[in-house]
Amino acid sequence: MALRACLRGRRGLTGVLSQLSSCNSHGRVSPVLIAQQRNNSTSQKIQVDFDQSTSVAVMRMQNPPVNSLSLEFLTEICINVEKLEMDKSCRGLIITSDRPKVFSAGLDILEMYGKTPERCAEFWKAVQEMWLKLYSSNMATIAAINGSSPAGGCLMSLTCDYRIMADNPRYTIGLNETLLGIVAPFWFKDTMVNTVGNRTTELALQLGLLYSPAEALKVGLVDQLVPEDQVLTTAMKTMSKWLAIPDHARQITKSMMRKPTIDRLMSNRESDIKNFVGFITKGSVQKSLGMYLEMLKKRKA
Repeated sequence: MALRACLRGRRGLTGVLSQLSSCNSHGRVSPVLIAQQRNNSTSQKIQVDFDQSTSVAVMRMQNPPVNSLSLEFLTEICINVEKLEMDKSCRGLIITSDRPKVFSAGLDILEMYGKTPERCAEFWKAVQEMWLKLYSSNMATIAAINGSSPAGGCLMSLTCDYRIMADNPRYTIGLNETLLGIVAPFWFKDTMVNTVGNRTTELALQLGLLYSPAEALKVGLVDQLVPEDQVLTTAMKTMSKWLAIPDHARQITKSMMRKPTIDRLMSNRESDIKNFVGFITKGSVQKSLGMYLEMLKKRKA
């Protein structure tokens, strides 16, 4: 699905969409245009380095302090993934973080606290879009997890084909939404079930478990642990193995495995948004989020 169709009605994207429309006659973005857009990025929340000699792009998240997934940040992620997807010379994508000790802290709670239902709906559409873009990508994708990755950060890593995590016992990963009084939606659950199985997911989601790297490897939440300073280099080496497989065979196999999960969300996007807005704007949920934000403020103090 093209970005123009996926994000129709989203505010603040007119300029970006007009840039994306500057494609050649075959509907693909010019590699030169892509390079210019990357180099001229003004938000500086995402850095994309595409090596044409390897056909691999590295997308570094740099949204201080902890790569929280705000509406703006999610939109930028979607735009950058869309650009790479449209450039057929890009066959692989590695996602990592430029922030110390964290891959992504997950969804930005400030996007869910004290906001209007309309704003909450807009935010949730962006969360859906990020997942759809990455989970259905034709590119081979690797998450180079060089820090903690709770909640939405874990979800982002689960969209990838392969996960490499820093072997640091201080880091954690998992879908821990219940600890904040939030329920992970069905497509979060489905993504985790597809990765680690039903029983492990049931325990993890109900208890809001955050796994150490060793525990995550044991249950299959990540595929490989390496020293922290070797996460990105290992991801590059691993990507060469994925790209050794003919693209069409790998892509069709990936689609065959993931299409039922993708189709389920696509068929229920509006109801999922409605359910999220109805849940997140409840007084009891807003109270839980407010208490959590107060706790964070005290920690910083």
